[in-house]
Amino acid sequence: MSKPVELRRGLSLSAAIAINVANMIGTGVFLKSRVMTCNVGTGYGVLSVWLAAGLLSLAGTFAYSELGAMLPHAGGDYVYLRRAYGRFVAFLYGWTNFMVAKAASQAALAVGMAIFLNVALGGALGASSWHAQLLGVGFDVTALTVVALSAIWVVALINCASVVTGGRMALVLTVIKVLLVAGVAAVAFIWGRGDFSHLMDSGAAGSCEGVAATARGGLAGFGAAMLGALWAYDGWNNAAPLIGELKDPQANASRTFIGGMLVVGALYLLVNLGYFYVLTPLEVASVPATSSVATVVLTRFFGPLAVSLTAVALMVSSLGSLHASVLANSRVPYAMARDGLFFKGLAKLSNHHVPVRAIMAQAIWGSVLALSGSYDTLTDSVIFASWLFYGLSTAAVFVFRVREPQLHRPYRALGYPWVSIVFLLVTGALLINTFVATPRQALQGCLMILLGLPFYAFWTRKSAA
Repeated sequence: MSKPVELRRGLSLSAAIAINVANMIGTGVFLKSRVMTCNVGTGYGVLSVWLAAGLLSLAGTFAYSELGAMLPHAGGDYVYLRRAYGRFVAFLYGWTNFMVAKAASQAALAVGMAIFLNVALGGALGASSWHAQLLGVGFDVTALTVVALSAIWVVALINCASVVTGGRMALVLTVIKVLLVAGVAAVAFIWGRGDFSHLMDSGAAGSCEGVAATARGGLAGFGAAMLGALWAYDGWNNAAPLIGELKDPQANASRTFIGGMLVVGALYLLVNLGYFYVLTPLEVASVPATSSVATVVLTRFFGPLAVSLTAVALMVSSLGSLHASVLANSRVPYAMARDGLFFKGLAKLSNHHVPVRAIMAQAIWGSVLALSGSYDTLTDSVIFASWLFYGLSTAAVFVFRVREPQLHRPYRALGYPWVSIVFLLVTGALLINTFVATPRQALQGCLMILLGLPFYAFWTRKSAA
């Protein structure tokens, strides 16, 4: 009798770090500094927020490093939450991850990539559209939609080959996007005739298009800016679901999480320092919502060509994040299916040791969201829901230390328990602040999680039958 096909530990350390870096560096570093300047007022304040959000995320990586080395299985947070709190909490995480957080994010990345490609091509993709029907429902399909759907499926097919192939592709795309982001900073410092005194100037009088008055200044403004920075850092634990395929996870789990976070944190601070070296906070806060700070900086040196250059950088960045997200997060529905909490067929592996059906299911749902346009609403609630589960996963370190002290821990969270306590306290404060500053997003996040309750009852009943 042949042995059942199992996941293979073929993911190298460099590829795993690249996956974390790729998922963090999306569009946030290009787009969020304008809003953050409106939130806190000064360039110094913006840099402080980027640093604080980076340190908070780094504190989270310490806990995840212990969990990943201790429980090196496919599924990441799903595995940690299941063992710490039981199947119910783990299912709600998996449900939120698959149906909302990652699928909506992947749809948004694919559509964003198509939009940036269209900008780089001078609007050539925006002219064509077709009317189509699916299951009796009519909708318009544009060339942008076709490009977005193609991106989702090309990335999915690449990741169906093998985890080694997916990891190598992630490494290539990550190197390119890191060079692009670093290039923006290099242009600012080398050719810019700026002044570091801009950091202390105020941007309070800026136009701040689309920024709510309740999110400008004070603690509410700082909290809103933190959420923006954390959105840009989101993905610092993205390699967690792939720990079951990581080579030597006992040693490499901590290197993956901490190494990726340090690279991105340094890069974000560098490029934002470049922004404020060239532009005053007033200029940053007055950048139109349809543009980006990076575009305005590059325009100083390349003129109209800067729009296309920024679009190419954003396109490559979005594609790299999409690839890393598809690769890593397909392992969550796979782990759920193995536990009988999702469609059983998604637990099946290909001959190349890849959860192909889980990847395909993720691509199908992401395509539905991309076609419907509903991803835009869903992504508003992603940060709140994600950080709720990040907090629960970090708290799992305390649960395991007390309940299962005998577990082998190749890596112990740096600064435990105080660093982890600070992480949990700040996470709690941010969640509370979300209800105060942007209550709609917080309520949407809660609703998306609670919508999983009837499905949990269904899968529990089915697995018990």
